[in-house]
Amino acid sequence: VQLQASGGGLVQAGGSLRLSCAASGNVIRINAVKWYRQAAQKQREMVARIFRDGSTWYEDSVKGRFTISRDNAGNTVYLRMNSLKPEDTAVYLCNGDLTVGQALLRRSDYWGQGTQVTVSS
Repeated sequence: VQLQASGGGLVQAGGSLRLSCAASGNVIRINAVKWYRQAAQKQREMVARIFRDGSTWYEDSVKGRFTISRDNAGNTVYLRMNSLKPEDTAVYLCNGDLTVGQALLRRSDYWGQGTQVTVSS
C-alpha cells in the first residue's frame, strides 16, 4: 500500500498549483485523506481534509483559496491551491486513513512523501 504525492513546484504569488495524492496497492476503502504542510522551522499543520462522504474541512488561512476533492474512482485526492501566497511555501504531505488488505482487512494511517511548494513574491 502506498500514497504518492505529487504536483508541487515553484510558482509566483497569485498563481495556482494542483497537488495529487494517489493511493495504490490493496486499498479497499479510503476513509479520509488529509493534507498537511510543514514550513521551515515551523510545526506541521493540517490544511485540508476530506472524508469518505465527501465532507471537507479547511484551515482558516486557506479557506476560499484551497479546494480538496477526489476523483470518481476515489483513489486520488487533489488539493487545488489558488491565489498562492509566499506564506504557503512548505513541504506538503498527504495522510490517508485507509482500509487495506485482502482476506483480512485492517484500518491504518499511511503517509505519502512530501512535495515541495515554493511561492515567490
